[in-house]
Amino acid sequence: QVQLVESGGGLVQAGGSLRLSCVASGRTFSRNTMGWFRQSPGKEREFVAATSWSGGIYYADFVKGRFAISRDNGKNTVYLQMNSLKSEDTAVYYCAASRRSADVLAARAYDDWGQGTQVTVSS
Repeated sequence: QVQLVESGGGLVQAGGSLRLSCVASGRTFSRNTMGWFRQSPGKEREFVAATSWSGGIYYADFVKGRFAISRDNGKNTVYLQMNSLKSEDTAVYYCAASRRSADVLAARAYDDWGQGTQVTVSS
């Protein structure tokens, strides 16, 4: 099992930036695929970005060119740099960990989840 703690959420104006962090403990971090998902009221949880333990990087179409995922295996941390934020990016953002390197766009592939961090973008 992996314990995940997100931070970095907050209130930002449209066009601004935030960097989310997720610190993991438990299972060997470098062998985890790490993903970011988000959920806004009344909507399903949706994939945002992932970095697999085998080196793959994946993004949802709606964040390409604006968000960047990275990981520091020495710090057991995954980051989500979010630029050019829009009001529709407002959501609770969740960090997740998976033992798999395939099917990483699907929430079902992830074994462990953080508690979430709120991101609110004002227009």
